[in-house]
This record gives sequence, C-alpha cells and structure tokens, in this order.
Amino acid sequence: MGEDLDGGDEDKRMQYQTLDYQKTERVGTINIKGPVGNQLILAQLSDELTELCDGITWDEEIRVIMLLGAEEISFPIEKDTGPFSSIAEPIAKLDKPVIAALNGSVLGQGLELALACDIRIAAETSTFGLPHLKAGYIPWDGGTQRLSRLVGKGKALEMILTGKILDIQEAYRIGLVNKIVPSEEIMTIVREMAQEIASKGPISLRYVKEAVNKGMDLTLEQGLHLEADLYLLIHSTKDRTEGIQAFREKKSPKFEGR
Repeated sequence: MGEDLDGGDEDKRMQYQTLDYQKTERVGTINIKGPVGNQLILAQLSDELTELCDGITWDEEIRVIMLLGAEEISFPIEKDTGPFSSIAEPIAKLDKPVIAALNGSVLGQGLELALACDIRIAAETSTFGLPHLKAGYIPWDGGTQRLSRLVGKGKALEMILTGKILDIQEAYRIGLVNKIVPSEEIMTIVREMAQEIASKGPISLRYVKEAVNKGMDLTLEQGLHLEADLYLLIHSTKDRTEGIQAFREKKSPKFEGR
C-alpha cells in the first residue's frame, strides 16, 4: 500500500523476504510486499506468514493485528504440482482480532486472504472477485467456505460461478466489507479502529472471537452454552476485576491479560 510504517521509539520490527512486520504498543502490522505472482513467492509467503503468526499467538503484548497488501497478490497464480501453499490459514488461526485494510483490486487468493480476517475496511475504489473458474480451476484457499459464511450461499455461488468483479458499493451491500473509506484516509481509520479494539481486555477479545467463530458451526443451543462457558471463565480473571473497578471510578482500565 506504499505507506511508511515507521513509528516512534516503541516500534519493533521483524524483517522477512515477502512481508514486513511491525508492532507499535499493542497493535501488530503485517504488510505484504508485492507483487506476489508466482508459486515460488507464494510458498515463501505462506511459510513466513505461518512462522510470524505462530510468534504473534504467543506475544502477549499484541492485542490486534492490521493486515495490509492483500491486493498485491496477483491473479491468476498458475498452480503447479508443488505443495499446497495457504496464506489464509495462518491468519485465520490467529486468536487475536485481525483488521484488513484493502485498497485496490482484491482478487483470487488476495480476496481469500482478506476473507480470513475478522474486519475488512476498504477504499472507495476497491474491487473484489474470485475469478478462478475463468482460468479453469476453483478457489483453493478457503474461498468457497469463508465467502459463503460471510455473504450467504446464493451470493457466494453467484460470485464464484460467474467470476464477476464487484465494485465497492456492491461489496458493502452484501456484507463483504465492513466500511468504505476514502483511499487517503484508510490507514488513519484502520489504525484508529485497531487502537480502539486494543484498549479492550485481551482475554475478552480472544473469547469473543472464539465464541463467534466456533458458534458458526454449532447449533444455537450449543453456541449459547459456549458463550456462557467463556463468560464464566472471565469471572476468574484479574482483568474483570480491573474493568469493574475502572468503570466504578470512571477511569480507563489497565488490562494485563490475566
């Protein structure tokens, strides 16, 4: 996306070949270096994302992730007989909220990566599509499953079967993106949202994501039981006590993830 990710003295960076990673305070930023347009680079991106996301899972300082550069993944990527390279799965496995900042043509596996995120904020010029069938194959990185769960079976089938490219208004109308913003404001808006979410208790953030994601595959009764179990677990945490005390004293809570 071409934006300078440099911050203050509190910034911490990790360098990879296919992506940049930076964490500032409680927000981690993954920036995919583009373009990703062949199987070799894709495989390396998959490996580096897996390694990075494994580290993020154990990093107690990080509460929210921002993902940039999904539109830098070119389509079509010609598949060969090599190993399957998922870039969506490492992101989907994160137990921390992930916000995607989308600014351009988000197609093919780039869209599949965006679908693995929890919130998608898109610039007003963005477009979206899964045109795999036009190249003679089908989505292979979660597109048939995550898209249908997000926008519904009928719309997902229409998008995939026709290969239609959606403009931003249509993408917003069907719930593919959460918010439309001007291109020049997207990073400011995504950062503000990330910081707002990061101010919440990290245990609560993880439990909410778990309840919603796992609940999608459960009956309503089973989902309600899961929600109740997670709610009861919160009662044993120091963060819950801190939240109640801060609310009573009308001050900002200082959550520690314990």
